[in-house]
Amino acid sequence: MQTTTELLGLIELKKHSETIFEGASNFMGSPNVFGGQVVAQALNAATRTVPAERICHSLHCYFILPGNLNLPIMYHVMEIRDGGSFTTRFIQAKQNDVPIFVMAASFQKVEEGYFHQVPIPKVPMPEELSQWINIDEETHPHIATMMKAYLEIPRPLEMRSCQPDIRPGEEASPENRVWFKFKEAPDNLDWKTVQQLIAYASDYNVLSTALHPHTQEANFLNTQLASLDHAIWFHQKTDLSDWLLFDLISPIASGARGLTTGHIFDRSGRLIASVSQEGLMRPRSFK
Repeated sequence: MQTTTELLGLIELKKHSETIFEGASNFMGSPNVFGGQVVAQALNAATRTVPAERICHSLHCYFILPGNLNLPIMYHVMEIRDGGSFTTRFIQAKQNDVPIFVMAASFQKVEEGYFHQVPIPKVPMPEELSQWINIDEETHPHIATMMKAYLEIPRPLEMRSCQPDIRPGEEASPENRVWFKFKEAPDNLDWKTVQQLIAYASDYNVLSTALHPHTQEANFLNTQLASLDHAIWFHQKTDLSDWLLFDLISPIASGARGLTTGHIFDRSGRLIASVSQEGLMRPRSFK
């Protein structure tokens, strides 16, 4: 899967009934289904059950079991409430009739109100950057080999980090700022479709940011990493013709879990979405 058009084909689900949809999966480097794929597909299912004038403003998810790449995923939407301004949906994703993921999503009719936002951080522009993740092959050959294979997997996203160098054994800041852009994105995508694409991208770089302060002892080989929950708040519309900046910080890791929060900005500095995720960070030597 190398283009945005291919990704859109993956996200757009097969309809079985007014509230049941079916999705397939794509290998993205993990033996399990990529979490961002399930978030995007669940949002696609929920969106197709709400009135056209209602737009998703937030979603909250739990990853229950690893998804099997070889099995279809069935999305069951529960129509919780259709109010005067807000619509609420609950979505279960199942494989072999066993829940692997749940989402609650809220939709709102367009309204005007007060406005403020945090500013975009001062960072290099994507044209000044060239790498996403870089690990020195001479000092850490095994980790570098694994990451090279991961980075060579075709993706519909291009990513460039403001801090691409990961130096195992050296303490790093619990921060990460990554520009990302969808490859060959079609023109004039509607905002609901753009939301689903952003949901897909929002699972990249999040949990790895929580690992940064622990590179003296932790790495991708000796630590079990998995998304546990995920939340997105959509604030303002954007298109996908240009780069977006994911500004991430991990305020804490404890109890074999790491928490990361982030803001997604467009190049002009408009805050498009906010993201929060807690993930498993279990040292493999521990039980």
